[in-house]
Amino acid sequence: MSHNTIVALATPVGIGAIGVIRLSGDRAIEIAQSVFSKDISNKPSHTLHFGRISTPPDPTDEKSGEAISNLGKGEAGLRVLDEVVLSIFKGPNSYTGEDSIEISCHGSYFIQQKIIELLIVQGAQTAKPGEFTMRAFINGKLDLTQAEAVADLIASDSALSHRMAMDQMRGGFSSKIKELRQQLIDFASLIELELDFGEEDVEFADRNHLYNLVSEIHQFVKSLKDSFALGNVLKHGIATVIAGKPNAGKSTILNALLNEERAIVSSIPGTTRDTVEEAIAINGVVFRFIDTAGIRQSGNEIEGLGIEKTFEKLKLADLILYIFDANTTTPLELVQEIKALNASDKLIIPIANKTDLCDKKSLMEHFFEFPNICYVSGKHGYILELMSLLQTHAEKLNQTSQTLVNNSRHYEALHHSALALEEVMTGLDKGLTGDFIALDIRKSLFHLGEITGEISSDDLLANIFSRFCIGK
Repeated sequence: MSHNTIVALATPVGIGAIGVIRLSGDRAIEIAQSVFSKDISNKPSHTLHFGRISTPPDPTDEKSGEAISNLGKGEAGLRVLDEVVLSIFKGPNSYTGEDSIEISCHGSYFIQQKIIELLIVQGAQTAKPGEFTMRAFINGKLDLTQAEAVADLIASDSALSHRMAMDQMRGGFSSKIKELRQQLIDFASLIELELDFGEEDVEFADRNHLYNLVSEIHQFVKSLKDSFALGNVLKHGIATVIAGKPNAGKSTILNALLNEERAIVSSIPGTTRDTVEEAIAINGVVFRFIDTAGIRQSGNEIEGLGIEKTFEKLKLADLILYIFDANTTTPLELVQEIKALNASDKLIIPIANKTDLCDKKSLMEHFFEFPNICYVSGKHGYILELMSLLQTHAEKLNQTSQTLVNNSRHYEALHHSALALEEVMTGLDKGLTGDFIALDIRKSLFHLGEITGEISSDDLLANIFSRFCIGK
């Protein structure tokens, strides 16, 4: 790991009330001191200091000189660039584990860039994406799952995705992985010891105890692996496809859910030729609504492509809202239409639309075989029953207390670890010798170690942290 001092803007680029510039490395305090008006060389960690950032005038840049001169002149001919609050964090008690400085300046893009340029002139280097968090990982402040959770936390756009990221960042998931891995290491060391005394035919590791331990770990690893489907959905939002025949009112329902005219509504069949996607959060869970082309036989080439896309979206859906005209659809037709979706493995909610044109009680009697039908009128915005169903669905997801895996890298490592543990149990059942058992235990340990970063490669780390924003 380079000991160079790195610098980057930690807040989004643009005009705002303040911007935060972050420095980290061996020379962070020294470099900050070189442009700051007050002595911070011996100040304690976790303290704030108000002062000025000053720069010599640039005779070749009249525009910059004029802009800076408006802020006033400092001592010895220096021009005051900005008045700032400087925060000191001394290693190892900092985010990165190194000496760190955060400069809170005014949110002018010009001021932010000028301060960063000054710091680079004084010896700092521009940080790479995720380099601050990567240093925190390398310096033992975070394990790899916690570091990845930082990116998830920044990207979280709902209460549930925020909760999952916070749980992972606090280390609950990784601490359990480390605990189970350590138990496996303890047994593996005993088996390795047996191999050293192979000629004496001794057993240091109780095979029954080992089998029970491996079985317990396998069950836990498998439950984590199986949670990926739900965890991934909750992280990225529930893909909710709005499907149905032309003129059933799909776009009207979407507009009512979003409370805005997002999709074109027309009495002409086949208006929707492409998918329209929008997302809203309901009870802390993001639903990604996808309005699709009406399903029917069509000779129109463009509409036909739209219908093909509808079936592609249906295959990827987590939830399907099937909209039908309550006044013109018979129970038999509804059965046939839902069957034609070829989505029996999906959760499908039939939505009876245009109920304002008939008596709801009569409708419910007409569709008595479908107790799960939701009755709405998209045109008049009567969708309370549908919203209530979605809220109930969200509440159930919110109530889950299990640890959820939402990272494909973790899923792959858990999958390979589970396979290796199955091999260990098979080997114990067959009475295989310790060298074969030890080999499969090592495989499982390797893949568990990949999750928390106890085993990692430079390529893996570069790939993970390249996805972070610069400044984090």
